[in-house]
Amino acid sequence: MSSETGIPAHTDKPTGAQAPDAAPTTRRPRLRRDLSLSAVLAGFVAVVVSYSGPLVIVLAAASAGHLTTAQTTSWIWAISLGSGLTCLALSLRTRMPVITAWSTPGAALLVTSLGAYSYPEAVGAFLVTGVVITLVGLTGVFGWLMRQIPPAVVSAMLAGILFSFGTGVFTSLRTAPLIAGAVLLAYLLGKRWLPRYAVLLALVAGVASAAATARLHVHLDHIELARPHFTTPAFSVASLIGIAVPLTLATLASQNAPGIAVLTASGYRPHDRLLIGSTGLVSTALAPFGSHAINLAAITAAICTGPEAHRDPARRYVAGVASGAFYLLIGAFGSTLVALFAGLPKELVAALAGVALFGALAGGLTGAVKEEKDREAALITFLATASGVSLFGIGSAFWGLVFGVAAHLALRVRRKDPAGRS
Repeated sequence: MSSETGIPAHTDKPTGAQAPDAAPTTRRPRLRRDLSLSAVLAGFVAVVVSYSGPLVIVLAAASAGHLTTAQTTSWIWAISLGSGLTCLALSLRTRMPVITAWSTPGAALLVTSLGAYSYPEAVGAFLVTGVVITLVGLTGVFGWLMRQIPPAVVSAMLAGILFSFGTGVFTSLRTAPLIAGAVLLAYLLGKRWLPRYAVLLALVAGVASAAATARLHVHLDHIELARPHFTTPAFSVASLIGIAVPLTLATLASQNAPGIAVLTASGYRPHDRLLIGSTGLVSTALAPFGSHAINLAAITAAICTGPEAHRDPARRYVAGVASGAFYLLIGAFGSTLVALFAGLPKELVAALAGVALFGALAGGLTGAVKEEKDREAALITFLATASGVSLFGIGSAFWGLVFGVAAHLALRVRRKDPAGRS
């Protein structure tokens, strides 16, 4: 066992990284030795999912805010750079598959609010958001709250988050039966004969099917490096209330909470102060270039924390390193390489994400029903999360935790008789 990571070698029960002040180890894992095609592929699939879906919301927000081409390109560069640096550095530091991304709920919030303020005011709100998240992370308050949640509830929330992606494999059969069917069939055959490369075979089959049915629309007219655009922040009470407050809450509750939960449900021990504090610092540094918030990912993280990434949990951190490298590559070319992902059929992305998440979904369901005493609370968590309900601008993952914990407390309360017995 590595004294730094605390992850037993070649087991299915990772325990994650120890605190940064752990005793120095005499033999650190080497990236070259731990490198595997399955882990690199998991990182690639995670990035494909990020750019094929959530980026569209960022572009919609940029359009709603009437941003210039230079400002929009800088925004894409900033969130890609922030995601890449944090993925790479934190995965190497903790030896866990730490996957980060930009705040999707935050971007959705900006679609309706960005146009009401000047762009410098929005950047000022982004800066304040980064500072607040950094402080919340470094103080340990956020991590303490997460540790009070029963493991079954955490697992149920993970299963609820991934449920729609699992069903997406089959709903895609309605509109693109050949593409989705090829992905599913290749995955199943791969799991039977080449389990470590099942997702790779599914990707190849899906792309080939999309090309054969003329559904693959990838065009690159030119390639050029992105040019960061610095904007001097401006501050106003209105933008702080209208952007910073809801953006902070949405990022912490709808992104960082599920992100910590995914790592925990996969058996790791995430160092919340390091992870949340680091993403907050990077968000703060990149805010003047357009980054609204960098945070822990949940859905794409589940792609990299499951057995499909590698059978040895101690070597799955390579998926996080690979994700970081792909983010940096795409970010360096701004919106140019984004066209590659925009040309992929949505059914291909949905089916590929679904099969890549089968293992994580199965693990979440198993953890949710493992303890009989927590099954009802876990069921409530799963249903609330999978429902997709959004209240006060905060997504269903957070409310799944709230309802699940409330049910846990209500069901565990026991009235005592006069003698003091339960």
